[in-house]
Amino acid sequence: MEINQAICNYITKEWIAKAKSKRAFALDHDIDEKIVRKISQKQGYNIPLKTLHRICEARGVKLSQLFKSIDS
Repeated sequence: MEINQAICNYITKEWIAKAKSKRAFALDHDIDEKIVRKISQKQGYNIPLKTLHRICEARGVKLSQLFKSIDS
């Protein structure tokens, strides 16, 4: 599995799926709802580092922690 797909799958499974809705996740993480839908696609999405940083910052998670979680 390529890294973008792994990142998107992790975010979808661990964070987006636990949100009330994709819209709520987008609002809570200061990103557009269409980006949340792209992240949630089975084939993944080439997520920009800026977007990834925004999501992590809103969750109080460092990027390094996210990558460690994905790598495990």
